[in-house]
Amino acid sequence: MTDRIRVGIVGYGNLGRGVETSIGLNPDLELVGVFSRRDPLSVETARPETPVFALSELDGLTDAIDVLILCGGSRSDLPVQTPELAAKFTLVDSFDTHAKIPEHFAAVDAAASAGGTVAVISTGWDPGLFSLNRLFGEAILPQGNTYTFWGRGLSQGHSDALRRIPGVAGAVQYTLPSERAIERVRAGENPELTTREQHDRECFVVLEEGADPEAIRETIVTMPDYFEPYNTTVHFISAEELARDHAGMPHGGFVIRSGESSPGVTQTIEYRLALDSNPEFTSSVLVAYARAAARLAASGTTGALTPFDVAPGLLSPKPAEQLRAELL
Repeated sequence: MTDRIRVGIVGYGNLGRGVETSIGLNPDLELVGVFSRRDPLSVETARPETPVFALSELDGLTDAIDVLILCGGSRSDLPVQTPELAAKFTLVDSFDTHAKIPEHFAAVDAAASAGGTVAVISTGWDPGLFSLNRLFGEAILPQGNTYTFWGRGLSQGHSDALRRIPGVAGAVQYTLPSERAIERVRAGENPELTTREQHDRECFVVLEEGADPEAIRETIVTMPDYFEPYNTTVHFISAEELARDHAGMPHGGFVIRSGESSPGVTQTIEYRLALDSNPEFTSSVLVAYARAAARLAASGTTGALTPFDVAPGLLSPKPAEQLRAELL
């Protein structure tokens, strides 16, 4: 590994653009280039000096890249790309289909272990930073309940799932937390809340010409993992309305652990994110974990890991002695 960690970006949508920008803020990282399934000449990057390559060119660059950051979607891109690329490259991804993380981990671990690489999966803020705070809460307050609330915000993964439905020309999805449920948790009630009681999902969909709106509505509200467990509202709008009213990508949420350290003594831990740009923040988390993955690979670690397995100090560009002096 060179003095700077050499990074490749696979996929160039909102997440890939955010990763490119974040790498520019980290002087210990060097961007090798963007790798896309599209014609490289058609990809306009945020920084004009960023090289763009065809995805097929990756095979010849195993010695020129220390870590890949995968920026595809969790529904169909990452389940294929992460195991395939982990056979040759150390990498990170942001796979966010919670119910399928165990099987994704198993597939990636087999590939990375055989290839002698490190693959850190499901980085970002949920899964990712929120996952860590759920773990902290349960470990510190073993008698209690953990609550996660998302939004109000635009979900990249769920919006991507909408856009992949045949007949959908464009779409976004917002997650809406229940204010009543949050108030009950903060008050220390420790309520038993169902998935439907905690959040709603609201979809804004542009149809392709000739598409059947009722068939698409049914496809959305019955989609396993993504929409079926929630009260989901679907609005059909024009492309002009989508561009005018839904161009921003805010998000955020809370992880709250409420429990007792002794009978009658209530303790509450709360972690909150308020994000102007979901993809830019997720990208920033991916970049930090890419640094950690490259360091782990250089130390001889192999196989798949999750944020639970990565020491926090590896995320920082600062050496351990400086972290102890400044932050501990």
